[in-house]
Amino acid sequence: MNSSDQVLYNDPAPRLDRAGIAKRAARDLVDGTTVNLGIGIPAMCADFLPHGVELRYHAENGILGFEDLSAPGEGDPNLMDAGGKFPKLVPGMAFFDSVESFNLIRGGHIDVTVLGALQVSKSGDLANWMIPKRGIGSIGGAMDLAANAKRVIIAMEHTAKGDVAKIVEECTFPLTAQACVDQIVTDIAVIDVDRENKRLRLRETAPGWSFDDVQSRTAVALEVEGDLGTMV
Repeated sequence: MNSSDQVLYNDPAPRLDRAGIAKRAARDLVDGTTVNLGIGIPAMCADFLPHGVELRYHAENGILGFEDLSAPGEGDPNLMDAGGKFPKLVPGMAFFDSVESFNLIRGGHIDVTVLGALQVSKSGDLANWMIPKRGIGSIGGAMDLAANAKRVIIAMEHTAKGDVAKIVEECTFPLTAQACVDQIVTDIAVIDVDRENKRLRLRETAPGWSFDDVQSRTAVALEVEGDLGTMV
């Protein structure tokens, strides 16, 4: 199956919703690290940090060190992150221009970035900024983050509309960065990416989903090492 195949399946069990994907991705964020969260599902990770985990958030428009976002309808409109959210002021929070911000990214000072994706290949290539048939895309800071963050986690739905595979042998959409993805968290699976050997290891499945269920919706052969876990 390739990325253009459209095969409709009867799901064996419910898929995780967007909040569930974010909650599972947030479980792998390490206390004390500097993290950049992309727009959409990745940004929701901030709402589901495990107890005792505190992060320093970075926004590519020039903010470092915020911890929480203001509730909807609240916050200072002059203090906005790259996703249009309003961070709460905390001691030690820093502001700077976008040049300094991208220097931090390109200098390898961001520990983890969580991004969305349109396609991910078996070698960890990422495409997330343009759908060719639409002809319109938005790069933002994704190219720099994907290429320079120490760890890249993708949080996304496993398939596109019509059950089109988003995890593919080779990306057919314009690339954001090559060989950059470390982990993929979807609504039905957690997958580790072995970029060096171009292998994908299925680590967990959603409750009620089997290896075969996930494999049939993935355009790359998946491997399993040890016991297959359940996403919680």
